[in-house]
Amino acid sequence: MNVAVVAEFYPSRGDPVLGVWAHRQAIAVRDAGAQPYVLVLHRIVPPRAALHAGPEQAARALMRLAREPRRQLRDGLEVRYVPYISPPRDRSYDAWGAWAAPALALALRALARRVRLDLIHAHNAIPAGDAVRRARMALPLVVSVHGGDVFHTAHRLARGHAAVARALGAARLTLANSEGIAQLARAHGALQTRVVHLGAAQPAHAALAGRAYRPGRADHPARAAHLRGASPNREHPSLVTVGHLVARKRHADVVRALAVLSERHPTLRYVIIGEGPERDSLVRLARRLGVSERVELRGQLEPEAALEQARACTLFVMPSTEEAFGVAYIEAMAAGMPAIGCRGEPGPDEIAAAGGGFLLVPPGDIERLSQLIDELLRDPQTLREAGRRARQTVAESFSWERCGAQTLAAYREALR
Repeated sequence: MNVAVVAEFYPSRGDPVLGVWAHRQAIAVRDAGAQPYVLVLHRIVPPRAALHAGPEQAARALMRLAREPRRQLRDGLEVRYVPYISPPRDRSYDAWGAWAAPALALALRALARRVRLDLIHAHNAIPAGDAVRRARMALPLVVSVHGGDVFHTAHRLARGHAAVARALGAARLTLANSEGIAQLARAHGALQTRVVHLGAAQPAHAALAGRAYRPGRADHPARAAHLRGASPNREHPSLVTVGHLVARKRHADVVRALAVLSERHPTLRYVIIGEGPERDSLVRLARRLGVSERVELRGQLEPEAALEQARACTLFVMPSTEEAFGVAYIEAMAAGMPAIGCRGEPGPDEIAAAGGGFLLVPPGDIERLSQLIDELLRDPQTLREAGRRARQTVAESFSWERCGAQTLAAYREALR
């Protein structure tokens, strides 16, 4: 089975982190028996932040986009970057499919002349699904909804709901990354839905969180001073979040919890891996709460480096809202690290229901978040058991092998 995968978010030389989950799913599908060919909608207009930063930065951003190689081989997969232009996101994102469709149509037809395509799989209704719809290929369409379509595009743009509904209505099958997202997709025009969870790779030898941190040795006031600036190790605990620095990820809640826990856990650190518009406000918040020296903003890292650094920490904490799934949670859990998310969100609720090692707190509840972190850090046996159950949950329910098999089964269903 030959499948054209169309995505807006996909790793590139300029940004190796963007949409890495889409790439890993394509690899999982290939390993399951299909042959994906990836077409990336490559917008060659610099983001507004770069344009407003001055002509020099805008020129550098434009050159970086323009120099992205149009054809690449990523982990043995053929990937083609299809350039297009469009107006600013905040005013016209619902119409980006129309802007990308002409170039995508040419790329799809060129691919179809080389291989016999059976199906097209678009990641997100807008813009990828809409661009495929407008390209008018006589092939079955499968659309994956990862959250943005139903949380943002359909509600925050004047013509967003209609655009999402048209794209989902054109799909034979809509894949959702959680049951909650499947319900929202049906409410926004999807005809048939199937839940396919994304996955996480399990390291061969996971150092469980209970082994990585021994409470009661360095975690007391007398030793706090000379441990400032040290990296996470067996002698003091560390929280970690891996994610884009945007308000809905609620890094600020973790900074506030860190301040609340200062007396009980004076050597507790918070490692933040990611980049985004909230960085400066997080720095200011940490300074105001007196925890600047214990908050480490490490920026955006290559995926493997991010995983390696995150897994050296004690506890994964990301009480984010509008969380459709949350690959970052299960990547931490796969290494035996307990994770904390937010109750009432489609992805976190579903991960928690699948097994142990994933704990939920009410949205914005700093008191409960602080209490839960304290409970885990003060009881090494509970921490160790939560880590063991976290790893088991991922092994049983969220492997990439399972994701590949389920995606391939969905393709076959769409073809029928």
